[in-house]
Amino acid sequence: MANGDLYDQTPELLEIRMKVRDLLYQYNRLNYRDLTGRYQLLSKIFKQIGSHCFVEIPFHIDYGLNTSLGENFFANNNLTILDAAPVTIGDNVLFAPNVGLYTAGHALDPKIRQRSGAEFAFPIHIGNNVWLGANVTVTPGATIGDNSVIGAGSVVTKDIPANVLAYGDPAKVVRQLGEIDRKYYAKHRPMPQKYLDAVKNHQPFKRI
Repeated sequence: MANGDLYDQTPELLEIRMKVRDLLYQYNRLNYRDLTGRYQLLSKIFKQIGSHCFVEIPFHIDYGLNTSLGENFFANNNLTILDAAPVTIGDNVLFAPNVGLYTAGHALDPKIRQRSGAEFAFPIHIGNNVWLGANVTVTPGATIGDNSVIGAGSVVTKDIPANVLAYGDPAKVVRQLGEIDRKYYAKHRPMPQKYLDAVKNHQPFKRI
């Protein structure tokens, strides 16, 4: 399954998914203020998790044991990860609401789908300092390079390089990110000096 070969659902795979759903049942019913409880459960759900990681309630994941989170990760409501293959997420990554990472796929031929039930999965890799906008979908095998931003509603079907703004369905590179993005934060609104000072002084920002 993790190597991209066609595979069949088995009782063993079902049991792995049920075990993580037991944890998800607990997680998605936590008090919103129970930040310690959240982190403790996330540490059991994911293969690896960095410090200062926060996943808003609710969220869903298929296996958990195939997904690794870097430091200072934030995901807003309704994150969905189908991690039949490895999902690797770097440091300082932001997910807006309704982001979906889908490693799994099925044969295009309808008779094969109907009669065999075979599936496949390809890894997803998301680099450091990436921001995925609301309702972004990442499909099997895609990589998103460091520092890149994916606009809301985009569908990432192919690799996106580092240091770019990309959006659309399918997502395409619109432009390089650069000095203009440090000068203005949005729609030609100037960046407040305190944020520029934080960058100059290498001040880390911890979300939780």
